[in-house]
Amino acid sequence: MKIMAIADRESPALWNHYNENRLTDTDLIVSCGDLDPRYLSFLVTFANVPVLYAHGNHDHCYDRIAPDGCVCIDDRVFLYNGVRFLGLGGCVPYKEGAYMYTEAQMRRRIRKVALQIRRYGGFDVLVTHAPLRGIGDADDAPHRGYEAFFPLLEKYRPAYMLHGHVHMQYDYTLKRENSYLDTKIINAYEKYFLEI
Repeated sequence: MKIMAIADRESPALWNHYNENRLTDTDLIVSCGDLDPRYLSFLVTFANVPVLYAHGNHDHCYDRIAPDGCVCIDDRVFLYNGVRFLGLGGCVPYKEGAYMYTEAQMRRRIRKVALQIRRYGGFDVLVTHAPLRGIGDADDAPHRGYEAFFPLLEKYRPAYMLHGHVHMQYDYTLKRENSYLDTKIINAYEKYFLEI
């Protein structure tokens, strides 16, 4: 299964200059947040593949304008073609706003979804907005990652963790791909293709 992971920036090649041939071999689109809901609606319609999403910290407008035809996977395990996706959107609070969670709040969210994770026998892809603390995040308060994700990766050893939040242009030394134990960690900024 070929997946296009997206986050934080609408791709002009996909939205402004859409060509259906660019996504003909894509089976699924996964959004890691902070994208215009109309962009997700556009992709699900014109690419004619499912779009899953976890909220980013700038997705407060989704309460008014939800991405039509897309599936929110926040706080649940979603099974698609035999692949188990776990969504945990949001970021560490740095101001007032929706979809911002302290470490303690994120740990509570993880505890709430633990039964689902066990029922599915784990998960294959962790879809977040924020990265891991110290792996793919930044030192400034708005772009810190979560320590709460480490126990999840250690216990369930998913193949992938997809995140956004840290834009690639923030620092030319940022790595798009990292790893932790058995998990390949990918910053989905704008777009990234992977095969499972």
